[in-house]
Amino acid sequence: MKRGKRGRKASPKQSLNLPDLNHAKSAVLNSLPSKESQRGYRHAIDEFVAWYCSEPRLSFNKAVVTRYRIHVEPRQLAPGTINGRLAAVRRLAYEAADSGLLSQDLAAGIRRVKGPKNLGVRLGNWLTADQAKALWQVPDPGTLKGKRDRALLGVLLGCGLRRKEAAELGVAHLQRPGGALGHRGFGWQRPTCPHGPVPDWVKPPLIRGLTRLG
Repeated sequence: MKRGKRGRKASPKQSLNLPDLNHAKSAVLNSLPSKESQRGYRHAIDEFVAWYCSEPRLSFNKAVVTRYRIHVEPRQLAPGTINGRLAAVRRLAYEAADSGLLSQDLAAGIRRVKGPKNLGVRLGNWLTADQAKALWQVPDPGTLKGKRDRALLGVLLGCGLRRKEAAELGVAHLQRPGGALGHRGFGWQRPTCPHGPVPDWVKPPLIRGLTRLG
């Protein structure tokens, strides 16, 4: 963080200029190893930045992000699409605050902006909790292949990863901050991210499977 003439830390900003936004955007994209996620977040952030910079100098806060949601809604986008755009803006605010560019209080307010509710019923056949547990227990944990398959099924079922993300997961992606297993790329240490923490029941097979298969 920059310091003032007398050596005091500069206060975080309430409004961000284009270089600040680009810096936070780079931090967001660098935290996403999936090319698909990077593409989606880049598009959503670029769209928000274009709107934000086209308005008179605005504070980057909860009220402004709510205004952006109101701006997007008339375009008749699906609720899931709007929520995805807002998730990218929340992540942008998180990285800006983490870099000292934005007040932590303002970032916390932005994270509380709610998106539209997803109405209706999802199409397709969805596993119940018991069915998911039964599927996860099919591979034999006594074999190397079984350990691998349990690790993959564990992160698919418990962490909500895409198939490609799970297939590319390796030991190098894992760390133990504070004694807890976490994933740097998908933000498993950050409760505000969509994937959330690694469930306790996933950790043992994941560690065994990835340690053996590296």
